[in-house]
Amino acid sequence: MSRAALDKELKSIISDVLGIDEETADALDDESGLFGHLPELDSMAVAGLLTEMEDRLDIVIEDDDVDGEMLETYGGLLAFAEGKLAER
Repeated sequence: MSRAALDKELKSIISDVLGIDEETADALDDESGLFGHLPELDSMAVAGLLTEMEDRLDIVIEDDDVDGEMLETYGGLLAFAEGKLAER
């Protein structure tokens, strides 16, 4: 999957799971804050987001893979997803 395709899919996942409009999700860039910045992304939503990423990207996310850094910015989450796809 290309970075552009992954970017589009990840933004779609964020929009679907968090219930935010597509324009807001599309405006996310590498520096956009996620956890602690998007009110919709609380601790309960993190589990749903990661589960949906596993399902739609066909990856496995282990509990010890999850840390604050990967959820701090959109760029961090995108890099994490890229790394997981590379492991397949």
